Amino acid sequence: MIPIIDYKNGGEKTIERILSRSQLDYGNVQEIVDGILTDIRKNGDKAVFEYTKKFDAVDIDKNSIVVSDEEIKYAYSQVKPELLEIIKKSAQRIKDFHQKQKRNSWFETSENGEIMGQMVRPLENVGVYVPGGKAAYPSSVLMNVMPAHVAGVKNIYMTTPAQKDGRVYPTTIVAAMEAGVNKIFKVGGAQAIAALAYGTESIPKVDKICGPGNIFVAIAKKSVYGHVNIDSVAGPSEILIVADGTANPVYVAADLLSQAEHDELASAILITPDEKLAYSVQKEVEKQTAVLERKDIINKSIENYGAIIITKDIMEACGISNKIAPEHMEICVSSPFELLPFIKNAGAVFLGSYSPEPLGDYMAGPNHVLPTGGTARFFSPLSVDDFIKKSSIISFSRDALMDLSDDIIGFANAEGLTAHANAVRVRKEGL
Repeated sequence: MIPIIDYKNGGEKTIERILSRSQLDYGNVQEIVDGILTDIRKNGDKAVFEYTKKFDAVDIDKNSIVVSDEEIKYAYSQVKPELLEIIKKSAQRIKDFHQKQKRNSWFETSENGEIMGQMVRPLENVGVYVPGGKAAYPSSVLMNVMPAHVAGVKNIYMTTPAQKDGRVYPTTIVAAMEAGVNKIFKVGGAQAIAALAYGTESIPKVDKICGPGNIFVAIAKKSVYGHVNIDSVAGPSEILIVADGTANPVYVAADLLSQAEHDELASAILITPDEKLAYSVQKEVEKQTAVLERKDIINKSIENYGAIIITKDIMEACGISNKIAPEHMEICVSSPFELLPFIKNAGAVFLGSYSPEPLGDYMAGPNHVLPTGGTARFFSPLSVDDFIKKSSIISFSRDALMDLSDDIIGFANAEGLTAHANAVRVRKEGL
Protein backbone atom coordinates (compact mmCIF):
# COMPACT_ATOMS: atom_id res chain seq x y z
CA MET A 1 0.00 0.00 0.00
CA ILE A 2 1.26 3.48 -0.86
CA PRO A 3 2.06 5.30 2.42
CA ILE A 4 0.46 8.59 3.47
CA ILE A 5 2.85 10.96 5.24
CA ASP A 6 2.36 14.34 6.87
CA TYR A 7 5.15 16.54 5.52
CA LYS A 8 5.77 17.96 9.01
CA ASN A 9 6.32 14.46 10.40
CA GLY A 10 8.76 12.53 8.26
CA GLY A 11 8.13 14.09 4.86
CA GLU A 12 11.67 15.37 4.33
CA LYS A 13 13.27 12.04 5.27
CA THR A 14 10.94 10.22 2.88
CA ILE A 15 11.93 12.54 0.04
CA GLU A 16 15.64 12.17 0.82
CA ARG A 17 15.32 8.38 0.76
CA ILE A 18 13.49 8.44 -2.58
CA LEU A 19 16.00 10.80 -4.17
CA SER A 20 18.93 8.72 -2.96
CA ARG A 21 17.74 5.62 -4.80
CA SER A 22 19.92 4.66 -7.73
CA GLN A 23 20.28 1.98 -10.34
CA LEU A 24 23.99 2.72 -10.50
CA ASP A 25 24.97 0.69 -7.44
CA TYR A 26 26.99 -1.38 -9.82
CA GLY A 27 29.47 -3.47 -7.81
CA ASN A 28 31.84 -5.17 -10.25
CA VAL A 29 29.95 -4.02 -13.36
CA GLN A 30 32.50 -1.25 -13.96
CA GLU A 31 35.30 -3.81 -14.10
CA ILE A 32 33.37 -5.97 -16.58
CA VAL A 33 32.50 -2.97 -18.74
CA ASP A 34 36.10 -1.73 -18.74
CA GLY A 35 37.21 -5.11 -20.04
CA ILE A 36 34.65 -5.02 -22.85
CA LEU A 37 35.60 -1.48 -23.84
CA THR A 38 39.31 -2.32 -23.96
CA ASP A 39 38.70 -5.49 -25.96
CA ILE A 40 36.57 -3.79 -28.58
CA ARG A 41 38.91 -0.83 -28.87
CA LYS A 42 41.74 -3.29 -29.55
CA ASN A 43 40.01 -6.01 -31.58
CA GLY A 44 37.08 -4.27 -33.25
CA ASP A 45 34.55 -6.44 -35.09
CA LYS A 46 36.06 -9.68 -33.84
CA ALA A 47 35.32 -8.75 -30.23
CA VAL A 48 31.84 -7.40 -31.14
CA PHE A 49 30.91 -10.71 -32.76
CA GLU A 50 32.24 -12.71 -29.81
CA TYR A 51 30.33 -10.67 -27.19
CA THR A 52 27.13 -10.83 -29.25
CA LYS A 53 27.45 -14.63 -29.31
CA LYS A 54 28.24 -14.75 -25.59
CA PHE A 55 25.58 -12.40 -24.25
CA ASP A 56 22.77 -12.56 -26.83
CA ALA A 57 23.30 -16.08 -28.22
CA VAL A 58 23.22 -14.65 -31.75
CA ASP A 59 25.79 -15.34 -34.48
CA ILE A 60 26.62 -12.26 -36.54
CA ASP A 61 29.45 -11.41 -38.91
CA LYS A 62 30.37 -8.55 -41.22
CA ASN A 63 27.70 -9.68 -43.68
CA SER A 64 24.80 -9.95 -41.22
CA ILE A 65 25.55 -7.25 -38.64
CA VAL A 66 23.47 -4.65 -40.51
CA VAL A 67 19.70 -4.96 -40.83
CA SER A 68 19.15 -5.57 -44.55
CA ASP A 69 16.58 -4.09 -46.93
CA GLU A 70 14.86 -7.49 -46.94
CA GLU A 71 14.64 -7.45 -43.14
CA ILE A 72 13.22 -3.92 -43.21
CA LYS A 73 10.58 -5.00 -45.75
CA TYR A 74 9.78 -8.05 -43.61
CA ALA A 75 9.45 -5.85 -40.49
CA TYR A 76 6.87 -3.63 -42.19
CA SER A 77 4.88 -6.73 -43.16
CA GLN A 78 4.80 -7.83 -39.50
CA VAL A 79 3.45 -4.58 -38.05
CA LYS A 80 -0.32 -4.26 -38.06
CA PRO A 81 -1.56 -1.43 -40.30
CA GLU A 82 -3.33 0.32 -37.41
CA LEU A 83 -0.12 0.29 -35.30
CA LEU A 84 1.90 1.53 -38.28
CA GLU A 85 -0.47 4.47 -38.61
CA ILE A 86 -0.11 5.24 -34.89
CA ILE A 87 3.71 5.18 -35.22
CA LYS A 88 3.54 7.47 -38.26
CA LYS A 89 1.21 9.89 -36.49
CA SER A 90 3.40 9.97 -33.39
CA ALA A 91 6.52 10.51 -35.52
CA GLN A 92 4.90 13.44 -37.32
CA ARG A 93 3.77 15.10 -34.08
CA ILE A 94 7.25 14.67 -32.57
CA LYS A 95 8.80 16.09 -35.74
CA ASP A 96 6.45 19.09 -35.79
CA PHE A 97 7.26 19.95 -32.16
CA HIS A 98 11.02 19.63 -32.61
CA GLN A 99 11.00 21.68 -35.82
CA LYS A 100 10.13 24.67 -33.62
CA GLN A 101 13.39 24.16 -31.67
CA LYS A 102 15.67 24.67 -34.68
CA ARG A 103 18.18 27.50 -34.42
CA ASN A 104 19.70 29.62 -37.17
CA SER A 105 23.19 31.00 -37.52
CA TRP A 106 23.37 34.75 -36.98
CA PHE A 107 25.73 37.69 -37.58
CA GLU A 108 25.74 41.31 -36.45
CA THR A 109 27.90 44.17 -37.65
CA SER A 110 28.88 47.59 -36.35
CA GLU A 111 29.93 50.76 -38.12
CA ASN A 112 33.58 50.50 -37.06
CA GLY A 113 34.09 47.14 -38.76
CA GLU A 114 33.16 44.55 -36.16
CA ILE A 115 31.45 41.39 -37.33
CA MET A 116 30.41 38.85 -34.72
CA GLY A 117 28.06 35.95 -34.82
CA GLN A 118 27.31 32.32 -34.22
CA MET A 119 27.41 29.48 -36.73
CA VAL A 120 25.09 26.56 -36.01
CA ARG A 121 25.89 23.16 -37.51
CA PRO A 122 24.45 19.69 -36.90
CA LEU A 123 26.62 16.87 -35.62
CA GLU A 124 27.93 14.61 -38.39
CA ASN A 125 27.40 11.14 -36.87
CA VAL A 126 25.11 10.09 -34.01
CA GLY A 127 24.59 6.67 -32.45
CA VAL A 128 21.25 5.72 -30.88
CA TYR A 129 21.10 2.75 -28.54
CA VAL A 130 17.80 0.86 -28.32
CA PRO A 131 17.35 -1.91 -25.74
CA GLY A 132 16.15 -5.36 -26.74
CA GLY A 133 15.28 -7.52 -23.75
CA LYS A 134 11.73 -8.67 -23.11
CA ALA A 135 9.93 -5.82 -24.84
CA ALA A 136 10.19 -3.35 -27.69
CA TYR A 137 9.55 0.37 -27.21
CA PRO A 138 9.10 2.07 -30.59
CA SER A 139 8.16 5.30 -28.81
CA SER A 140 11.69 5.46 -27.38
CA VAL A 141 13.12 5.03 -30.88
CA LEU A 142 11.07 7.94 -32.19
CA MET A 143 11.95 10.22 -29.27
CA ASN A 144 15.70 9.59 -29.50
CA VAL A 145 16.03 9.68 -33.28
CA MET A 146 13.65 12.41 -34.41
CA PRO A 147 15.46 15.37 -32.75
CA ALA A 148 18.70 14.28 -34.44
CA HIS A 149 16.90 13.95 -37.78
CA VAL A 150 15.30 17.38 -37.43
CA ALA A 151 18.66 18.89 -36.43
CA GLY A 152 20.09 17.68 -39.76
CA VAL A 153 22.47 14.99 -38.51
CA LYS A 154 23.96 13.38 -41.63
CA ASN A 155 24.33 9.82 -40.32
CA ILE A 156 22.12 8.33 -37.61
CA TYR A 157 23.22 4.82 -36.66
CA MET A 158 21.15 2.62 -34.38
CA THR A 159 22.40 -0.35 -32.39
CA THR A 160 20.05 -2.88 -30.83
CA PRO A 161 20.38 -6.54 -29.87
CA ALA A 162 18.77 -9.10 -32.17
CA GLN A 163 16.39 -11.77 -30.94
CA LYS A 164 17.40 -15.42 -30.87
CA ASP A 165 16.30 -15.81 -34.52
CA GLY A 166 18.75 -13.13 -35.57
CA ARG A 167 16.07 -10.55 -36.33
CA VAL A 168 15.39 -7.18 -34.71
CA TYR A 169 11.90 -6.44 -33.34
CA PRO A 170 9.71 -5.35 -36.30
CA THR A 171 8.31 -2.33 -34.44
CA THR A 172 11.83 -1.18 -33.60
CA ILE A 173 12.86 -1.32 -37.26
CA VAL A 174 9.70 0.40 -38.47
CA ALA A 175 10.00 3.21 -35.90
CA ALA A 176 13.67 3.66 -36.84
CA MET A 177 12.84 3.98 -40.53
CA GLU A 178 9.99 6.41 -39.89
CA ALA A 179 12.25 8.58 -37.71
CA GLY A 180 15.16 8.73 -40.17
CA VAL A 181 17.78 6.15 -39.11
CA ASN A 182 20.41 5.43 -41.77
CA LYS A 183 21.63 2.02 -40.57
CA ILE A 184 20.67 -0.45 -37.87
CA PHE A 185 23.34 -2.71 -36.35
CA LYS A 186 22.42 -5.94 -34.54
CA VAL A 187 24.57 -5.27 -31.51
CA GLY A 188 23.55 -4.62 -27.90
CA GLY A 189 25.03 -4.07 -24.46
CA ALA A 190 28.29 -2.41 -23.52
CA GLN A 191 29.86 -3.79 -26.71
CA ALA A 192 27.50 -1.64 -28.80
CA ILE A 193 28.44 1.50 -26.87
CA ALA A 194 32.14 0.69 -27.26
CA ALA A 195 31.75 0.10 -30.99
CA LEU A 196 29.97 3.44 -31.47
CA ALA A 197 32.51 5.27 -29.32
CA TYR A 198 35.70 3.88 -30.87
CA GLY A 199 34.54 2.57 -34.25
CA THR A 200 35.15 -0.91 -35.69
CA GLU A 201 35.51 -2.30 -39.19
CA SER A 202 31.70 -2.44 -39.52
CA ILE A 203 30.40 0.20 -37.12
CA PRO A 204 31.46 3.84 -37.66
CA LYS A 205 32.71 5.99 -34.79
CA VAL A 206 30.12 8.58 -33.84
CA ASP A 207 30.20 12.01 -32.24
CA LYS A 208 27.41 11.40 -29.74
CA ILE A 209 25.56 8.43 -28.24
CA CYS A 210 22.05 8.64 -26.87
CA GLY A 211 19.38 6.20 -25.76
CA PRO A 212 18.49 4.18 -22.65
CA GLY A 213 19.82 0.80 -21.58
CA ASN A 214 20.56 -1.53 -18.70
CA ILE A 215 23.27 -1.07 -16.08
CA PHE A 216 26.01 -2.26 -18.45
CA VAL A 217 24.94 0.21 -21.12
CA ALA A 218 24.69 3.04 -18.58
CA ILE A 219 28.16 2.41 -17.18
CA ALA A 220 29.60 2.04 -20.68
CA LYS A 221 28.14 5.41 -21.67
CA LYS A 222 29.66 7.03 -18.59
CA SER A 223 33.01 5.43 -19.37
CA VAL A 224 33.26 6.56 -23.01
CA TYR A 225 32.18 10.13 -22.27
CA GLY A 226 35.02 12.32 -23.50
CA HIS A 227 35.78 10.08 -26.47
CA VAL A 228 32.25 10.95 -27.55
CA ASN A 229 29.45 13.00 -26.12
CA ILE A 230 26.44 11.30 -24.50
CA ASP A 231 22.91 12.42 -23.71
CA SER A 232 22.84 11.45 -20.04
CA VAL A 233 22.90 8.47 -17.71
CA ALA A 234 19.22 8.04 -16.99
CA GLY A 235 17.96 6.95 -13.60
CA PRO A 236 14.70 5.23 -12.66
CA SER A 237 11.46 6.78 -13.92
CA GLU A 238 9.43 9.08 -11.67
CA ILE A 239 6.20 11.04 -11.48
CA LEU A 240 5.11 13.72 -9.03
CA ILE A 241 1.54 15.00 -8.91
CA VAL A 242 0.49 18.20 -7.16
CA ALA A 243 -3.28 18.09 -6.61
CA ASP A 244 -6.02 19.85 -4.69
CA GLY A 245 -9.47 18.69 -3.60
CA THR A 246 -10.89 19.17 -7.12
CA ALA A 247 -8.71 16.38 -8.55
CA ASN A 248 -10.27 13.07 -9.57
CA PRO A 249 -8.73 10.35 -7.36
CA VAL A 250 -9.29 7.72 -10.08
CA TYR A 251 -7.23 9.75 -12.56
CA VAL A 252 -4.53 10.57 -10.02
CA ALA A 253 -4.12 6.94 -8.97
CA ALA A 254 -3.99 5.76 -12.59
CA ASP A 255 -1.27 8.29 -13.40
CA LEU A 256 0.83 7.31 -10.39
CA LEU A 257 0.61 3.67 -11.46
CA SER A 258 1.55 4.51 -15.05
CA GLN A 259 5.08 5.23 -13.82
CA ALA A 260 5.26 2.68 -11.02
CA GLU A 261 4.91 -0.11 -13.59
CA HIS A 262 8.24 0.80 -15.25
CA ASP A 263 10.43 -0.93 -12.68
CA GLU A 264 10.85 -1.57 -8.98
CA LEU A 265 12.96 1.56 -8.53
CA ALA A 266 10.39 3.87 -10.14
CA SER A 267 8.96 6.59 -7.93
CA ALA A 268 5.35 7.80 -7.77
CA ILE A 269 4.50 10.70 -5.44
CA LEU A 270 1.33 12.67 -4.79
CA ILE A 271 1.59 15.95 -2.88
CA THR A 272 -1.66 17.50 -1.72
CA PRO A 273 -3.06 19.65 1.09
CA ASP A 274 -6.36 17.73 0.86
CA GLU A 275 -6.45 14.82 3.30
CA LYS A 276 -9.69 13.44 1.83
CA LEU A 277 -8.09 13.22 -1.60
CA ALA A 278 -5.03 11.52 -0.11
CA TYR A 279 -7.03 8.65 1.36
CA SER A 280 -9.22 8.34 -1.72
CA VAL A 281 -6.15 8.01 -3.93
CA GLN A 282 -4.58 5.48 -1.57
CA LYS A 283 -7.68 3.26 -1.86
CA GLU A 284 -7.85 3.74 -5.61
CA VAL A 285 -4.18 2.81 -6.06
CA GLU A 286 -4.81 -0.48 -4.28
CA LYS A 287 -7.97 -1.15 -6.29
CA GLN A 288 -6.40 -0.45 -9.69
CA THR A 289 -3.16 -2.28 -8.94
CA ALA A 290 -5.03 -5.51 -8.29
CA VAL A 291 -6.13 -5.79 -11.93
CA LEU A 292 -2.95 -4.60 -13.67
CA GLU A 293 -0.60 -7.03 -15.41
CA ARG A 294 2.58 -5.65 -13.83
CA LYS A 295 1.18 -5.54 -10.30
CA ASP A 296 4.21 -7.27 -8.75
CA ILE A 297 6.52 -4.54 -10.03
CA ILE A 298 3.99 -1.84 -9.12
CA ASN A 299 3.61 -3.08 -5.55
CA LYS A 300 7.37 -3.04 -4.92
CA SER A 301 7.69 0.40 -6.49
CA ILE A 302 4.92 2.10 -4.53
CA GLU A 303 5.78 0.40 -1.23
CA ASN A 304 9.46 1.40 -1.42
CA TYR A 305 9.48 4.61 -3.46
CA GLY A 306 5.89 5.79 -3.55
CA ALA A 307 4.32 8.30 -1.20
CA ILE A 308 1.32 10.54 -0.64
CA ILE A 309 2.53 13.64 1.17
CA ILE A 310 0.07 15.97 2.93
CA THR A 311 1.05 19.64 3.08
CA LYS A 312 -0.42 22.71 4.79
CA ASP A 313 -1.34 24.32 1.44
CA ILE A 314 -0.81 24.08 -2.32
CA MET A 315 2.14 26.52 -2.34
CA GLU A 316 4.05 24.31 0.09
CA ALA A 317 3.35 21.45 -2.32
CA CYS A 318 4.93 23.44 -5.16
CA GLY A 319 7.98 24.21 -3.02
CA ILE A 320 8.48 20.52 -2.23
CA SER A 321 8.11 19.67 -5.91
CA ASN A 322 10.88 22.13 -6.77
CA LYS A 323 13.17 20.40 -4.26
CA ILE A 324 12.47 17.02 -5.82
CA ALA A 325 12.78 18.32 -9.42
CA PRO A 326 10.78 15.44 -10.89
CA GLU A 327 11.09 13.88 -14.31
CA HIS A 328 7.32 14.09 -14.89
CA MET A 329 5.11 16.54 -13.03
CA GLU A 330 1.33 16.75 -13.18
CA ILE A 331 -0.60 19.73 -11.84
CA CYS A 332 -4.16 18.57 -11.08
CA VAL A 333 -5.80 21.62 -9.51
CA SER A 334 -8.77 23.83 -10.34
CA SER A 335 -6.61 26.42 -12.18
CA PRO A 336 -3.36 24.66 -13.18
CA PHE A 337 -1.91 27.52 -15.24
CA GLU A 338 -2.00 29.76 -12.16
CA LEU A 339 0.54 27.44 -10.48
CA LEU A 340 2.87 27.17 -13.48
CA PRO A 341 4.89 30.33 -12.62
CA PHE A 342 5.83 28.75 -9.29
CA ILE A 343 7.25 25.56 -10.84
CA LYS A 344 11.01 25.96 -11.24
CA ASN A 345 12.30 22.41 -11.65
CA ALA A 346 10.63 19.69 -13.72
CA GLY A 347 11.47 17.70 -16.83
CA ALA A 348 7.96 17.95 -18.27
CA VAL A 349 4.89 19.60 -16.79
CA PHE A 350 1.40 18.25 -17.51
CA LEU A 351 -1.39 20.71 -16.79
CA GLY A 352 -4.92 19.65 -15.98
CA SER A 353 -6.85 16.42 -15.54
CA TYR A 354 -6.81 15.58 -19.24
CA SER A 355 -3.04 15.82 -19.71
CA PRO A 356 -1.89 12.48 -18.26
CA GLU A 357 1.77 11.50 -18.38
CA PRO A 358 1.28 8.76 -21.04
CA LEU A 359 0.13 11.50 -23.42
CA GLY A 360 3.70 12.81 -23.29
CA ASP A 361 5.18 9.34 -23.65
CA TYR A 362 3.50 8.63 -26.95
CA MET A 363 1.59 11.27 -28.84
CA ALA A 364 1.82 14.87 -27.60
CA GLY A 365 5.07 15.74 -29.40
CA PRO A 366 7.50 17.07 -26.74
CA ASN A 367 10.32 14.66 -25.99
CA HIS A 368 9.85 11.97 -23.36
CA VAL A 369 13.60 11.61 -22.75
CA LEU A 370 13.72 13.65 -19.55
CA PRO A 371 16.11 14.37 -16.66
CA THR A 372 15.68 12.05 -13.68
CA GLY A 373 16.85 11.84 -10.07
CA GLY A 374 16.58 15.56 -9.34
CA THR A 375 18.70 16.55 -12.36
CA ALA A 376 15.82 18.64 -13.74
CA ARG A 377 17.42 21.36 -11.60
CA PHE A 378 20.08 21.71 -14.30
CA PHE A 379 19.23 19.38 -17.23
CA SER A 380 16.59 19.69 -19.94
CA PRO A 381 14.61 17.24 -22.08
CA LEU A 382 16.35 15.76 -25.12
CA SER A 383 15.98 18.24 -27.98
CA VAL A 384 17.35 19.46 -31.28
CA ASP A 385 19.94 21.41 -29.26
CA ASP A 386 21.53 18.09 -28.24
CA PHE A 387 22.44 17.38 -31.86
CA ILE A 388 23.96 20.67 -32.95
CA LYS A 389 27.20 22.48 -32.24
CA LYS A 390 27.84 26.20 -32.28
CA SER A 391 30.92 28.08 -33.45
CA SER A 392 31.59 31.71 -32.57
CA ILE A 393 32.42 34.00 -35.53
CA ILE A 394 34.71 37.03 -35.06
CA SER A 395 35.96 39.40 -37.77
CA PHE A 396 37.41 42.86 -36.89
CA SER A 397 38.76 45.59 -39.14
CA ARG A 398 42.01 47.33 -38.15
CA ASP A 399 40.09 50.32 -36.77
CA ALA A 400 37.82 48.05 -34.71
CA LEU A 401 40.82 46.20 -33.26
CA MET A 402 42.62 49.45 -32.44
CA ASP A 403 39.57 50.63 -30.48
CA LEU A 404 40.13 47.73 -28.08
CA SER A 405 43.90 47.27 -28.40
CA ASP A 406 44.94 49.03 -25.19
CA ASP A 407 42.34 47.07 -23.22
CA ILE A 408 43.51 43.75 -24.66
CA ILE A 409 47.16 44.55 -24.01
CA GLY A 410 46.36 45.66 -20.46
CA PHE A 411 44.34 42.54 -19.74
CA ALA A 412 46.99 40.22 -21.18
CA ASN A 413 49.80 41.88 -19.22
CA ALA A 414 47.74 41.64 -16.03
CA GLU A 415 47.56 37.88 -16.56
CA GLY A 416 51.28 37.64 -17.34
CA LEU A 417 50.62 36.52 -20.90
CA THR A 418 52.96 38.87 -22.72
CA ALA A 419 52.79 36.96 -26.02
CA HIS A 420 49.06 37.59 -26.04
CA ALA A 421 49.73 41.29 -25.59
CA ASN A 422 52.41 41.20 -28.28
CA ALA A 423 50.03 39.72 -30.87
CA VAL A 424 47.97 42.93 -30.60
CA ARG A 425 50.92 45.28 -30.11
CA VAL A 426 52.59 44.32 -33.40
CA ARG A 427 49.41 45.22 -35.22
CA LYS A 428 49.06 48.49 -33.36
CA GLU A 429 52.65 49.50 -34.03
CA GLY A 430 52.48 48.40 -37.65
CA LEU A 431 55.51 46.10 -37.45
